Amino acid sequence: MELANRRTLIKAMGVAWGMALSGTLARALAKAPATLKPDAQSALIVVDVQNCFITGGTLAVKGGEEVVPVINHIAGAFQNVVMTQDWHTPGHVSFASSHAGKKPFDMIQLPYGQQVLWPDHCVQGTADAELAHDLKIPQAELVIRKGYHKDVDSYSAFTEADGKTSTGLSGYLRERGIKTIYIAGLATDFCVAWTALDGRKAGFRVFVVEDACRGIDLNGSVAKAWAGMEKAGVKRIQSSDIELAA
Repeated sequence: MELANRRTLIKAMGVAWGMALSGTLARALAKAPATLKPDAQSALIVVDVQNCFITGGTLAVKGGEEVVPVINHIAGAFQNVVMTQDWHTPGHVSFASSHAGKKPFDMIQLPYGQQVLWPDHCVQGTADAELAHDLKIPQAELVIRKGYHKDVDSYSAFTEADGKTSTGLSGYLRERGIKTIYIAGLATDFCVAWTALDGRKAGFRVFVVEDACRGIDLNGSVAKAWAGMEKAGVKRIQSSDIELAA
């Protein structure tokens, strides 16, 4: 091959390679999340960060206490914060102890659908049901208690497990002009995921802060939860994606 032709070929290859790199970079930048800055139309929903779900609790989630400093860190970015609290009656229908011959994590059929049976947990008025002691969010303006109806479980902060009994949270957020919600807490594959999905159904823009959550993971339930959330349009982010207040 003549020298001139070689130079032409090398130059053409260099241009093509540069264009390919440029295209790859452009696609990467397009996918990279911009820093998110919560505003007056945003709310942080802190789901069930209670003694029950951290080490030493009756239904401890592995690493559950690790979410506390992360949530405390990001909470300062929010003008609006709502917290939820699992608040079961003694002998609640979701407790394995309420069903003869059943043990925790068995499944049963109830009038509203399939129900996982849990160890007795978050019983009203007990230390187990209290919010985690190290959770420091003084500006939180509302605590939603859920699961206090004896005959129906409640995972979502919006709607109980029957899919129709409202907690009133959606109306509260709308009255406050909230359009975007960020969700953190316990557990990823149950109360966090159900809250996120119901938030989307209610028309809110929804972000779940992955490193501010931990999951129980029953038979791959965490992966299934993320797949369901992403399909519904829930955005998975990290705490580092949130711009903190100066």
